[in-house]
Amino acid sequence: QVELVETGGGSVETGGSLRLSCVASVPAEGASCIRSMYWYRQTPGKEREFVSSIFWDGTTNYAISVKGRFITSQDKTNNIMYLQMDSLRPEDTAMYYCKMDSRRGGFCDTLSRSSWGQGTQVTVYS
Repeated sequence: QVELVETGGGSVETGGSLRLSCVASVPAEGASCIRSMYWYRQTPGKEREFVSSIFWDGTTNYAISVKGRFITSQDKTNNIMYLQMDSLRPEDTAMYYCKMDSRRGGFCDTLSRSSWGQGTQVTVYS
């Protein structure tokens, strides 16, 4: 099955930077099953919100609130997704979660359609 592990969270001053990583562990036969990966974030009492996405062809999308400040990239060889966060603001404070969507067909059908990581906390103080 798929396991997602996020790292890189921490506390940073307003205007600072952090780089999050999400490693996707998939069975060897499932190396080509990754269709797309996403970053979401959530604060207590609020719904989880979309931050960014990257399809495995390199196409990216961003929430308006982070566009121009965050960049999502990928290391396809090692199944890693990154989130470079610059010009951080207190409102970026949240638990950041990684999500992976799997392709369908063949071996990929043995994997969950969507998988989530446990999250990494980002705190931006003023």
